[in-house]
Amino acid sequence: MKKILFISAVSLLSCNRSAQQTHPPVGGVLSQKDLDVSKNRMRNLNSQERSQIQEWANAQPVKYYTTQLNYWVTAENFDKRERRPDNSTISYSYDLYDFDQTKIYDQSFERRDAKFGHFDELKAVENALRFIHDGEEVTLLVPSSLAYGTYGDEKKIDNDIPLIIKLKAL
Repeated sequence: MKKILFISAVSLLSCNRSAQQTHPPVGGVLSQKDLDVSKNRMRNLNSQERSQIQEWANAQPVKYYTTQLNYWVTAENFDKRERRPDNSTISYSYDLYDFDQTKIYDQSFERRDAKFGHFDELKAVENALRFIHDGEEVTLLVPSSLAYGTYGDEKKIDNDIPLIIKLKAL
């Protein structure tokens, strides 16, 4: 018992208290400084990704147009179209690709009769579904902040990965 207490005491004393905290404790709150660091990191990452996506889009044979929400789409004046109202339904499917144009998941994501305001989807997908016409297929170029962000999907998509999304209204 004395050995366990001694080892515990030595372990506690040898802890480095000057190490920076990278994540708040579970249920904890970030300080304003931590929030500012995180905000600046995301602003810089978004700026860098937007530049890289624009460069990639310029090299493609298909024309991409920017939207007000900060993603690109293959339809001109896309987010100037009539917007679908809340509680209307839509059926759709989409595939996810990385910027090497490698399909990430073999199976398409598909939803039938989803009701706006009552489903949780990637921000860019939900926004694009508001403007897409029935039967139309568009390609979205999405920065990571509008995709799976700093956490990824905890399966095949890592953190901070921009995506190509091929979306179709069924």
